Amino acid sequence: MTLDELIDFDIDIKEIEQIIERTSEETERKIDWTSAWGKKYPVLTTYQEKVEIDNYAVRIKELLDSQKKQYGYNDLDAMLVLKDILSHVWNAKK
Repeated sequence: MTLDELIDFDIDIKEIEQIIERTSEETERKIDWTSAWGKKYPVLTTYQEKVEIDNYAVRIKELLDSQKKQYGYNDLDAMLVLKDILSHVWNAKK
């Protein structure tokens, strides 16, 4: 990566962070994130037809409830922590 690309990348990240900070919760609720990300990752718009979601949902709910009980997290914080853990696991596989 060239220095120019690195600087452009840093500016893009800052712009994204600013947009996130300015976005209200009401606006976030209106965004269909699955559809938005599905344009880049089509599996997000089709997996519901193949994956037994209820089986995974039960296990994920158990993980969320465990975090809430063990660490006193609210629903959102527990979900964000699990999402971050999943990201770390994914990145470690690369």
